[in-house]
Amino acid sequence: MGRWIPLALALAAFAAAAQPGPAANSVLLIAKPDLADPNFRQTVVLVTQAPDASTVGVILNRPGPRRHQDTQEPIGSGGPVMPEALVALFRSEQAPSAAFAVLKGVYLSMHPDDVNQARPGRRLFAGFSGWMPSQLQNELARDAWYVLPATEELVFRTETQGLWRELVEKVRAARTRMNPALSKPDRLAILVP
Repeated sequence: MGRWIPLALALAAFAAAAQPGPAANSVLLIAKPDLADPNFRQTVVLVTQAPDASTVGVILNRPGPRRHQDTQEPIGSGGPVMPEALVALFRSEQAPSAAFAVLKGVYLSMHPDDVNQARPGRRLFAGFSGWMPSQLQNELARDAWYVLPATEELVFRTETQGLWRELVEKVRAARTRMNPALSKPDRLAILVP
């Protein structure tokens, strides 16, 4: 199972390769209902691979109490790593030098120039999520996450209250279509939190 995240990233990159500009380099991790880690319980995490091959991401569905001091934009809780650091997820026609692509024309950055430049539709986060080498692969092997492709619509969604449940149900519906045995009531009872 540990090979699925690199495979998913490779597929996302392949899909974007036909388009000019930096390739897509991200997936969504959806916490499975039994994931007990309080840092990631019921979260949807945009995950990407940084240029140094480390795995980083931001939690998309955990609003925070803070607002940006200049723009008053809401600041979500991006994850448990460096919660004092501000991270920006934004669109740009030009690839910023201090950011890396997560989707075609969409970037993630902690650089002050990117964070402090107001952009329509951007999202701000306090901190980020990070994994040690092979840690995420081990979590995937333990079946802790569902993996879905990242889309611009999902990563820039501002109303995220029901996002986790919506994506869990989407994955379950897809699995049921692929394996009708999962539609039996006794099997569904095991999957429903």
